[in-house]
Amino acid sequence: MSEKIVMRVGEALVAGGPPGTAAEPEVVIGALDGPVGNAFATLLGDQVKGHSRVLAILNTDVMVRPPTLMVSKVTVNKERYTNILMGTVQGAIANGVLDSVRNGDIPKDQANDLGIIVSVWLNPMVADADDLDHKILFDIHRTATASAIHKAMNNEPNIDWLLENQESITHKYYQMGLDGKI
Repeated sequence: MSEKIVMRVGEALVAGGPPGTAAEPEVVIGALDGPVGNAFATLLGDQVKGHSRVLAILNTDVMVRPPTLMVSKVTVNKERYTNILMGTVQGAIANGVLDSVRNGDIPKDQANDLGIIVSVWLNPMVADADDLDHKILFDIHRTATASAIHKAMNNEPNIDWLLENQESITHKYYQMGLDGKI
């Protein structure tokens, strides 16, 4: 059996599609018999209006492994938004998790022992987009989920890279503020 994974954290940003389709998941991965399991059970059992927590599924009645809990970063208050989040994006996240097992980022022999919490960003503008391309949205969220998991499991970016590049990286929105665009 692989080494026990207590807790790993990662994030990713994947954009490049039509407006509103970018994905920015943040993930926490760890053993279900540790702090991640505690958080997983607490979040699942402590539902909050507008921020429902749901399991990532391929389709109704087909949950993925490792068990994965989706937590929305946006208050869910429109039926169409809910359907997109709990349909296209939920399926994409489930597939991204399985991609991570298939590519070896998550040890297959720990698929029943780990839990994943995914904090999900889905732009609220999708609820009003008449021409939303669900395939593009699905692909972007699937890729972003797998990327965030990869980064978490490989401790990326590592501290040496961060220290080397600290002064050359400026947060996008800070730079926009400096440029007078926000």
